Amino acid sequence: MKHFLVVGGSKGIGRQISEQLSQRHTVYCMSRTAPGIPNVVHIPVDVTQDEIDVSALPEELDGIAYCPGSINLKPFRSLKEADFISDYTINVIGATKVLKAVERRLKKGENPGSVVLFSTVAATQGMPFHASIAAAKGAVEGLTRSLAAEWAPNIRVNCVAPSLTDTPLAASLLSNDEKKENAGKRHPLRRIGNPADIANAAVYLLSQDSGWVTGQVIAVDGGMSRVRV
Repeated sequence: MKHFLVVGGSKGIGRQISEQLSQRHTVYCMSRTAPGIPNVVHIPVDVTQDEIDVSALPEELDGIAYCPGSINLKPFRSLKEADFISDYTINVIGATKVLKAVERRLKKGENPGSVVLFSTVAATQGMPFHASIAAAKGAVEGLTRSLAAEWAPNIRVNCVAPSLTDTPLAASLLSNDEKKENAGKRHPLRRIGNPADIANAAVYLLSQDSGWVTGQVIAVDGGMSRVRV
């Protein structure tokens, strides 16, 4: 049985990853609130504030998904320095803190350990009001490629870049059926994403089915980043 860590695994995409992995593996969830998923071990932590205590983790980890993120959409003129710092802290600094803490455990397995980070379609597609989050997620993509090079061949590092997904984080943007329908029409596949769409890609990257994949940013975005219809 393999051992996986899902950071931010109690809600949205992270919860879906935890649920899928826990059907066959041992899953540890680092989050502020417990996920309430059977057979998932909860480790209470706020990655933006707390030191990362890995004493409850096994000595060997097969993979980690870092899921905390933010959706901070404002005109550039309205963004404060604190907005950029906050988005960078949760998306980049939080990830680096956790990865530093678990690096040794990821290197111990028979197969390369796997890291999955999360970006956004807005990091590569210019979108208004996304300056702060796109800047932070652009840094995540850079971190993905840098660590993939530095940690090869012992650890694989990849990134999933979704478009708008129906999660608690996006609740204010999808608060009624009309908003969901209008958001879906902006995508070539004519719908918004759901947590399983994104989790399926992450679970693939965590598994040995993707054993020859590293340093990649994989778009799971209903075609928004590549297709015009």
